[in-house]
Amino acid sequence: MSHGHAVPAEVAAPPDSRRWTALVLLCLAQLMLIVDITVVQVALPTIGDELGLGREALTWVVTAYTLVFGGLMVFGGRLADTFGARRTLLAGLALFTVASLVCGLAASGGTLIAGRAVQGVGAALMSPSALSIITTSFHGAERNRALGVWAAIGGTGAALGVLVSGLLTAGPGWEWVFFVNVPIGILVAIAAPAVVRADPAREERQRVDVPGALVVTFATGLLIYGLVNAGDGGWGAVGTLVPVAAAVLGYGVFVVVESRVRAPLMRPATMARRPVVSGTFLMLVATGLLLGLFFLTSLYFQHVRGFSAWKTGLLFLPVAIAITVGAQLAAHLIGRIGGRPIAVASFLLTALGAVLLSGLSADGDVYTEVLPGFLLAALGIGPVFVTATTTTLANVPPDEAGVASGVVNTFHELGGSIGVAVVSTVAAAGIASTSDIAGFADAYLVCGITAGVAALVAIALVPGGRPRAVTGHGH
Repeated sequence: MSHGHAVPAEVAAPPDSRRWTALVLLCLAQLMLIVDITVVQVALPTIGDELGLGREALTWVVTAYTLVFGGLMVFGGRLADTFGARRTLLAGLALFTVASLVCGLAASGGTLIAGRAVQGVGAALMSPSALSIITTSFHGAERNRALGVWAAIGGTGAALGVLVSGLLTAGPGWEWVFFVNVPIGILVAIAAPAVVRADPAREERQRVDVPGALVVTFATGLLIYGLVNAGDGGWGAVGTLVPVAAAVLGYGVFVVVESRVRAPLMRPATMARRPVVSGTFLMLVATGLLLGLFFLTSLYFQHVRGFSAWKTGLLFLPVAIAITVGAQLAAHLIGRIGGRPIAVASFLLTALGAVLLSGLSADGDVYTEVLPGFLLAALGIGPVFVTATTTTLANVPPDEAGVASGVVNTFHELGGSIGVAVVSTVAAAGIASTSDIAGFADAYLVCGITAGVAALVAIALVPGGRPRAVTGHGH
């Protein structure tokens, strides 16, 4: 914990009458970013056929976005702290919107993958900036409610991505998976200056730790690449071990760099705080479980059961609702009972849902065999996102809100990569054969065990009591 002084959050900035309108706008922007993580999953077979792409190229259509998004997140957060959150948000929005148009117009795999990478750059600027604005615009109980809405976007957006992908691919075509971002991006760009508070005047221009940003971005990119590759090549493959080892070395170099610069990208006092550690742990595990379960269930519906993109997307609709309900319930409760009981109960509920899913069959009724467990797991994961964001951002000073947001969101991307890599490796036999579902059952069971262990860790790691109403200065 920081030993610096603390100031009441209420005096950090006067309440802005436009803050709730801004929240809606920022959540719309974040929804667009999260949807784009899963939106291509159902469309991949069609994209591969029309552009002549093989398995490896299709993998990059998915991972180019998450790789750059996760790798640049902390740097995007520091830019928001240095140059202003609204400026950084609008710059990222412009990049993301133009890149989405390029993706939709792409006539080759190379153009599509490059467009996805630029989308990742824009997202890495937008997401921590938007979360920083929310954190500094709301205080006390209002902040908990606002973060609850924001956290729900994480899970709901992933589920809606599958739904939107199915509907658009079966309708106007896969290109509209990307074209739909363009009018949304333009709308947010026009409305944001009117409803988002202007960046405060800065008496002194902060330095940007470019060396640290480059090192941590490169290391995180290598780690995500290695984890994603594990899903195809296995955990012992050279393509997995070499990038992961290089990432560990890169993080060691980052620690050395941070100890020698005047204005480090991440202040050790902030990163060592228990609420920050617990928040990043919760985000890592929750996102890993969520995207791992999505990956498995989407493949089961389409690969084993032969469902169309349309039907697969519709089956994910109640899952999106369950995540939203769980997140909103947590947002109302966390100010009363604290984050620890919510995290523990949520992980136990997720574990129960995943264990129920492990009993699925190749020809059973999906409405009785699959959806009950899937809905329970989703209902449990939603509150964990709320606890992760609230426990982290309630305990950092306002001038570090951007970089703290970047750290939390980085673990969101890392968690997704780890989750997909683990379940795809465990379920490899089932993925290769439409008649063998033992791999799917084993992978669901691994998810259940992981959630159960996370519940035990949360008992010891997540701080007790309600989220603090102050933000300490961890200089």
